Amino acid sequence: MASPPHPNLELRPLGNTGLKLSCVGFGASPLGSVFGPVSEHDAISSVREAFHLGINFFDTSPYYGGTLSEKMLGKGLKALGVPRNEYIVSTKCGRYLEGFDFSAERVTKSIDESLARLQLDYVDILQCHDIEFGSLDQIVNETIPALQKLKEAGKIRFIGITGLPLSVFTYVLDRVPPGSVDVILSYCRYSINDSTLADLLPYLKSKGVGVISASPLAMGLLTENGPPEWHPASAELKSTCQAAAAFCKAKGKNISKLAMQYSLANKDISSVLVGMNSVRQVKENVYAATELATFGKDQETLSEVEAILSPVKNQTWPSGIQES
Repeated sequence: MASPPHPNLELRPLGNTGLKLSCVGFGASPLGSVFGPVSEHDAISSVREAFHLGINFFDTSPYYGGTLSEKMLGKGLKALGVPRNEYIVSTKCGRYLEGFDFSAERVTKSIDESLARLQLDYVDILQCHDIEFGSLDQIVNETIPALQKLKEAGKIRFIGITGLPLSVFTYVLDRVPPGSVDVILSYCRYSINDSTLADLLPYLKSKGVGVISASPLAMGLLTENGPPEWHPASAELKSTCQAAAAFCKAKGKNISKLAMQYSLANKDISSVLVGMNSVRQVKENVYAATELATFGKDQETLSEVEAILSPVKNQTWPSGIQES
């Protein structure tokens, strides 16, 4: 049996779902060797360490690593040996290695495939993945109703949508029956360099929709090593973020921890989802959260970094040019 969860990681309510998510969520895309090879041992150890330190929310997708992420996460969760209600699992549908398909037929088949890979009877949240690449009217009129049937069948508990442009969320939520979409997952929209998600939070709260924010490090922009080559940001945005990272390093600070704490500080965001593939990364992310809860933000360094990033604040990039 795994040790009982660590009590110091804050749990936050997710909209009207009744779920309480750990403020740090485990992004399982790296378990699919998306950012380099990850052994089964490291994958299972990462999941175990995360649960031990109080992370109860795990997010994956059949797209990550061409289904490998789901398989690895499933093995990690099974190895915990704890009751199913002690952790919350979210996966996605509609985006696959072979392309996008948000048809009712495909997403209905998709959940059975995901459950088999995850070795689960149900997932807590099923999200339509990167909906800007589909027809938003199809999402409203066909995909969400198909997911409602999966909910009634007990294969999923709650329904979500994900995407990069914030406009896709309002488009769908304004057109579906109230309460039919429970959660949105936004990425790269609540970090030091781009906080545009903040403007949408009152609207989402008014709809009773829970908010998960992913990529607090802006897909590698807010790291000492810098982003991967495929990162779609402009040269100006990349170089300005690198200057901010170098500034932090010279002060003996770490820009990634600062960025993580910036995202965690907004309590209207239920969970900050960050990719992890090692025990070390898990410990670093949990420590960033517990340090923030104990000592608060490093406002002095944060203000200095915000000043460096001000010329590129809220500068975005074309949607969807992500993992190659």
